[in-house]
Amino acid sequence: MATLDTDSRRIPLAQLDIPLERDLFLRNLIRELSGVLEDVVGLREAAGFISIVGQNMGNQMDLDYKEALGVSRLTRSQVADVLVDLKRRIKGDFYIVEQNDDRIVLGNRACPFVEKVVGRTSMCMMTSNVFGIIASQSLGYAKVTLEETIARGDQGCRVVVHLKSNAESEAASGQEYFESLT
Repeated sequence: MATLDTDSRRIPLAQLDIPLERDLFLRNLIRELSGVLEDVVGLREAAGFISIVGQNMGNQMDLDYKEALGVSRLTRSQVADVLVDLKRRIKGDFYIVEQNDDRIVLGNRACPFVEKVVGRTSMCMMTSNVFGIIASQSLGYAKVTLEETIARGDQGCRVVVHLKSNAESEAASGQEYFESLT
């Protein structure tokens, strides 16, 4: 066991009250990485880099859920349930506000990054991309609008996943996603 010598005492390092464990370390790592990106290349470009990571993760999660469910495509209802479930698994608290053929609206009471997301809006691109990829890969199209986010200081998140390109989705700000044919 590692110890620290202080004067005449030997203190076991494992007993020190240091706020360091894997989950907190990884949240801090992502926060610092996004902060450095935002400072060095700007918010827009940082969001772009994080989008690429989110896209890769979204593709993998999409495949994982489809394989586990034994389907090649998810229905709209399954997409909504998958979005809530994947966030639950990483300690988010997303829930369905409403869903219809045109959109899925989700609320959220707890970010998986906890307080580390505050002030780091580029980190929200993970949610946008994962949601957009999963929805578009099964339903053909998605546009994700982050209407409210904990990162911007809101009490919770409100995420709209538009499922059709129409006047409402075109008027909304957000990122569009299209089904990959590969």
